[in-house]
Order: sequence, then C-alpha cells, then structure tokens
Amino acid sequence: MTTPLRDSPVRPAPAPRLLGVDVGGTTVKARLVEAGPDGRALWERRVPTPRGDADGRRTVAAVVGLVDAAREQGRLDAVGLVVPGIVDDEAGTAVASVNLGWRDVPLRALLERASSVPVGFGQDVRAGALAEAATGAGAGSTGGLAFVPVGTGLASAFVERGESLVSGGWAGEIGQVVLTSGPLAGLRVEDVASAGGLARRVGAENALAVVELVRAGDPEATTAWHDLVAVLADCLTWITAVAAPATLVVGGGLAGAGALLFDPLGEALDERLAHSRRPALVPAVHGDGAAMVGAALLAERALLADRIPVGTTAGGAA
Repeated sequence: MTTPLRDSPVRPAPAPRLLGVDVGGTTVKARLVEAGPDGRALWERRVPTPRGDADGRRTVAAVVGLVDAAREQGRLDAVGLVVPGIVDDEAGTAVASVNLGWRDVPLRALLERASSVPVGFGQDVRAGALAEAATGAGAGSTGGLAFVPVGTGLASAFVERGESLVSGGWAGEIGQVVLTSGPLAGLRVEDVASAGGLARRVGAENALAVVELVRAGDPEATTAWHDLVAVLADCLTWITAVAAPATLVVGGGLAGAGALLFDPLGEALDERLAHSRRPALVPAVHGDGAAMVGAALLAERALLADRIPVGTTAGGAA
C-alpha cells in the first residue's frame, strides 16, 4: 500500500534586511533594519564624513565600509543612500551639494558597482518626510504631509500618498529664498529661520544656547527668536496655501525647544491662516534618525524594483 504524500510545510519568506545610510556634512549614519510595519532596528553605526571629496569616491568607500560591517550582522538585501542638497532621485545624482563640494556626482551608480546590492537613492529631507509619513508623526493621517527640519539650514519636503514631490531635485528649497522687505531684507530665509542662522545672529555656540538665553530673557536672543518664529510661520503658511497638507511636521534640533517654539508658531499660523484650513502642527518623531529611516524605505523600494528574491542578493549571506 502506497503511503500518501504529505504537503511539505511552506516556510514564510524572510523579511528583507535593509541598510539606511544618511550622509551629512559631518557624519555618515547607517542603520540596519528589518522591513515591516515598525522597521525593527538591528544595528547602527556612525562614521565621519570624508572631507575634500569632490568626486564622491571616498564617501562611497566609507558607505561600502558600513555595508560590509552590516553584512557581518547577517544577510543584507538592499541599501538606501540619502544625501543633502539638490538631488535628482531618478538619475541617482547629487546635482549640487554645496557643503560636500559635489556637483553632478553619480552616487547611486558608484555605490551599486561597489556594493553589488540594489541601491535606493534620494535626498535627506525628502527621506525624512517619507519616514515621518510612514511611521512617524504623520502615521495613520489622511492627506498630505509637509516636513520642515529646522537644522543647520532650512528646507522642506512634501509627501502625498507615500510619494515625495521632487521636481528635478529643486522642490522644497525654502531656505534659499531671499527676504526683500523690512529689517531682514537681503537675508535668506535660512539665515533667520534655521538653527545655524539663529546661532550666528546671536553669536552663540549653537541654537540650544540661544534657547537658554531666550528663557533667561536676553533681549538680543529674544528678538532673534521672534524673527525666526515669524519667518518660519510665513514659510509654513505658504506651504499650506500651495500644497494644503493635513499635517505640518517640524523637526531638526530646534524642535527640541518644545513649547517655546511650538506655542508661538501655532499662534502665528492661526493668525495667518484665519480664513484657510489650518493643518495640524506637530513635532517630528524620528529625531536625527529620520533620514536613515527614510533611506531604508527607499532601499525596500529598490529591492522590489530589482525583483531579486530576498536572501539571494549578491554578497549577502543566505
């Protein structure tokens, strides 16, 4: 009598393991995550950003070093790389990253050749916006999300239905707009409404030192703070008028000022948007890891586009 064949149990496919890499002006940050609703972090490392690297090759070598270190933790299926400045996501090119001295550098192609894994590529602020929309301050919200990190400089990004507005890499560059009236005429927006600009105007070591001066009632710091709130409120107002996001997410180091920033900023928006729909104004959730989280999301998209079965990518352990 023949024994009936039994169906072999079907083993679930392993969750993709993704490395999100954020290249900043001073630090390259990398986080290995397991794809899923919460993007469980498995490993993280930070290394200095190479200086004087006009062709981007030493930076790519630093990223490859992080890729190799991540592979020591087990399988690696894809990498997401995000960088600052004007970035052409589709072409995979850093069009103009002034702080890093890059112009038209084909970073995605360089990293793909050096790492032999699918590479997602994009701009750091847009990646942060994707992260906040997917698993951060905007998770579960309907409608668009605008992300404005108030850091060394000032930029913004807009996400609608999981997709960023790119426009050849130029979308969201609000910090470069020149103010043309009043006592601040001639300054760029980010000269006034960024953490770096605030510290320079007051002559303080950093923006958090200015926050403490404001809390202590220092007149010069208080004036600069009021200028920052007013100019930032103008920016958020025009973003709202043009794109009508449901949520405005303010991030960057200055978001740590809490009510000192968000209370007057909310009041300024109420005044400016008295006859419009006022979006929710909320602090970012992911902190300085937002771009890494977003880079991992770009890595997952690159893996899906590449259609390589998880666990069989070149150079990774099965």
